[in-house]
Amino acid sequence: MPPTDTRRPPSAAAPTAAEPATAGAAAEPGPPAPPVLAEVVRSGFTESRHRGSLVLLAADGSELLALGEVTAPVYPRSAAKPMQAAAMLRAGARLSGERLALAAGSHSGEPFHLELVAAVLADAGLSEADLCTPPALPLDPAEAETLLASGGRPSRMAMDCSGKHAGMLTACVTAGWPTDGYLSPDHPLQRLVRDEIETATGERVAHTGTDGCGAPLMAVSLTGLARAYRRYALAGPGSPERLVADAMRAHPEYVAGTRWHDTWLMREVPGALAKVGAEAVQAVALPDGRALALKVEDGGGRAVGPVLRRALRLLGVDGSLPERLGDAPVLGGGLRVGEIRASF
Repeated sequence: MPPTDTRRPPSAAAPTAAEPATAGAAAEPGPPAPPVLAEVVRSGFTESRHRGSLVLLAADGSELLALGEVTAPVYPRSAAKPMQAAAMLRAGARLSGERLALAAGSHSGEPFHLELVAAVLADAGLSEADLCTPPALPLDPAEAETLLASGGRPSRMAMDCSGKHAGMLTACVTAGWPTDGYLSPDHPLQRLVRDEIETATGERVAHTGTDGCGAPLMAVSLTGLARAYRRYALAGPGSPERLVADAMRAHPEYVAGTRWHDTWLMREVPGALAKVGAEAVQAVALPDGRALALKVEDGGGRAVGPVLRRALRLLGVDGSLPERLGDAPVLGGGLRVGEIRASF
């Protein structure tokens, strides 16, 4: 009989001086899990759940409802674009109407979007080569399919943030700032963006990272984000905030696209100001100052529509709310067998 091997496997190695034994030690308690905001129901059975945080503000700015960690910093992603666009105006960029809406938006890559991006760049004496956006297919799957079928390829222009970048470059040209390095956090334009975000949200930026398009990304709380949208909705005529808000509300198809919920919401709810962000962030303000901001913790964008529709109902938005906003069917064999629905 062979001798017993008393060596420990690597996973059970004896503790060393640099790695003291922790057997029996109580684990540090983590933060509580955020509440469930949406559930996926298939054939009457709850299959999945999406947790997250949500804040609702009343017309006077007071807090109506807070679910989850609404004062903890999050990356607002593209929900920060209205503030970035206001900073462009403060830098002297001559953007208005559809051009300003495009600069504050995440376009879906439809032909009219790409044509306007090209025009904005050309008027600044620039071209697609000056964009620092990564090459991408259009955000809208139908537009991406059409582009590929025609032999097209990913491009900097097709990337959904190219309108914002064209606006940033225009601001740099107007202000006499270098276009090289326009995405550096230390560039004068990006310092102006930071000031705008801190003023609009009423709080200091908690962390700065890099967004998917390469631009600086600044973390603020959901409460701060809701305050910012409220501020833009109530801003005085002619102010950069009001100019951005009015352009977005007048031209929502340039903020998003013809098949996106921000467009539907701003088209069908009078005076609504709305912008979605990646990783399931959404902010909305109504013309009387009611506002909301939400984030689905796992980044599941499929939950945003149902959660947003329920949140707007709680804010008192009535039958004018488009039902398709929160319609998220669950399919089985090509047929509707359930739905993703809000659970608060």
